Amino acid sequence: MRHQEIEIAGASCAYWEYGESGEPVILVHGFRGDHHGLELIAQRLQQLAADSGEPLRIIVPDLPGFGLSQPLPTTHDISAYGSWLQAFATHFGARFLVAHSFGTLVATAALEAGYCPEQLSLINPISAPALEGPRGLLTKLAVGYYQLGKALPEKLANPLLSHRLIVRGMSVAMAKTGDRELRRWIHNQHDKYFSVYANREMLLQAFTASITNTVSARAQYITMPTAVIAGDKDDITPLVKQLELVRMLPAAQLYPIGGVGHLVHYEAPHEAAEIVWRNIVAVQRQQ
Repeated sequence: MRHQEIEIAGASCAYWEYGESGEPVILVHGFRGDHHGLELIAQRLQQLAADSGEPLRIIVPDLPGFGLSQPLPTTHDISAYGSWLQAFATHFGARFLVAHSFGTLVATAALEAGYCPEQLSLINPISAPALEGPRGLLTKLAVGYYQLGKALPEKLANPLLSHRLIVRGMSVAMAKTGDRELRRWIHNQHDKYFSVYANREMLLQAFTASITNTVSARAQYITMPTAVIAGDKDDITPLVKQLELVRMLPAAQLYPIGGVGHLVHYEAPHEAAEIVWRNIVAVQRQQ
């Protein structure tokens, strides 16, 4: 794994590469995360490709304003994120795109901006409005939390927005595994990486983007073969909404994973990577 940086859309972007050669595949993380969230999927995908004799060059950026990437010199709405990803993916000539959660919103906004990968994998896509999901009440509480973060003076807002107990509460709500060791590890990951963002303004803008957009609203741009990978216990977007999304698309298939929720990338990363790999191979063999 190599850490690299590149300037895209007026901001320095940090990204990590798994493999130095092969077909480029871009992985896009979710809200408030960074490249660490997709590390297990990237590692497994790299292993599967290497074992097959067809290596992949897996590229995992930190989204603008998160992790080590600088914020964009503009409002962090979904169109700005989409334009950024379109430019990033075009730079690498990536024909395959994988995205998780908020990253699926960024991915479909990139399609709207003109990016056209040959195959798309959406993990826990935000296919329906978050405020209407099974945990709609919790989402509304989150809205209040971020609104409070906006109203408070910055010296009070930042400690609130990154408060360990609140981050832990979010982690507990999303984790579905009964494996205590895995739950502990998930909470540790969120403790370490869930609060690494550039500033309050961009965080609030990104949160607004996350709750005011859906993948389904941009379904018209999803014309390529698409794998929709979803946990059957996802509280953000229930499985029935993922099925509705798949039925809207011309070349999509739903891959439900039992016993996990919105954290497929943590709770079932190898299974998700294997689904992604099979779909990439299927497209490559058609060429």
